[in-house]
Amino acid sequence: MPDAMHDALHAAPHATPHRDEHTGTTTTGHEWDGIRELNTPLPRWWLYTFYACIAFAALWVVLYPALPFTGTGLLGYTARGAADADRAAQATAAEPMLARLRAASPDEILADADLRGYAVAGGRVAFANTCAGCHGAGGQGNPGFPNLADDEWLWGGSLAAVERTIRHGIRAPDDEETRTSMMPRFVADGLLTSAQANDVAEHVLSLTDRATDKAAAGRGAAVFAENCASCHGERGEGNREMGAPRLSDQVWLYGGDKATILRIVSYGRGGAMPAWERRLDPATIRMLTVYVQSLGGTEPAAQ
Repeated sequence: MPDAMHDALHAAPHATPHRDEHTGTTTTGHEWDGIRELNTPLPRWWLYTFYACIAFAALWVVLYPALPFTGTGLLGYTARGAADADRAAQATAAEPMLARLRAASPDEILADADLRGYAVAGGRVAFANTCAGCHGAGGQGNPGFPNLADDEWLWGGSLAAVERTIRHGIRAPDDEETRTSMMPRFVADGLLTSAQANDVAEHVLSLTDRATDKAAAGRGAAVFAENCASCHGERGEGNREMGAPRLSDQVWLYGGDKATILRIVSYGRGGAMPAWERRLDPATIRMLTVYVQSLGGTEPAAQ
């Protein structure tokens, strides 16, 4: 090693530190393109806080399951376990009212102010979880899914009828008591010609004074009487025993324009609703029944 380099290395630790002329602070000895790094230590309070955070993190990892595959930690806590405990506590608190709901009929629930209020509140939550995706948040319906807040019902709007629909569904494949009916595919199955289907569509429009071809509507009346009146009624008044909708009003499940009506006549329609009896607690079904009534569309129990 050259003597000059040897002397420089051994003399460096004893050299006087460079002091910045503007701040009066010593530098670390690091320099980049003439720029020196000031030797400014962090404040003690910051360092103490930093060390405390490290200690807290280490303690947290030991007490709680902060790392994968570490189990539950020394405290035995998990968020899932806490949520399960909360749900169990809520179920225990709600059980007395739920037991009363299971034992009461929908009419008895309506007659009891406390049960009715509890059922409507609980039914609103259950409706949002299980029904709103199809029927809308307020029961207003969607194309292909009935409006539950009016007075038009495919299968009847009494409390008993609504409860049966909720329990057994519509065309539910897993329930032997489900409500079942099916509209024929008149054109697709060769029961009517396309011209006859067009005439029937004009006749259906004429039931609400919207026909654009009076001659076709007249011809369609005869075809309707022969093929459609047995389900929908002679004047299109509908049949709740068969789930056949009323055609003489302005309430349409899939749309009331001629193109939609013609497509339905030609290819049929048959929506489905799940059977909730095996999926929901009987008390929840009772709450849903009462809640649907509170939307404004349920009929008296006698109907």
